[in-house]
Amino acid sequence: MHSSMVLVWIGALLIVAGIVLAASRVLWKGRLSDPHRMGPAGTGATLEPRERARALHPRHHWPSIILVALGIVVLLAEAAV
Repeated sequence: MHSSMVLVWIGALLIVAGIVLAASRVLWKGRLSDPHRMGPAGTGATLEPRERARALHPRHHWPSIILVALGIVVLLAEAAV
């Protein structure tokens, strides 16, 4: 019984670690957007980024994706037993 709870805790910690790693990488990259003027007349400020956000690409987050996937596999393996 105790070994099954250990696997559940390991799976949950792997998932949480993957999410925290992904969030920390995005937040440490700097500001996601800056207020800038929109349109030729500069009618209003917007927080919409000028170009695509490269920080949110899955290629940059493969370690966190692997951690979450490993946590899911551990939880599913424990549920199957």
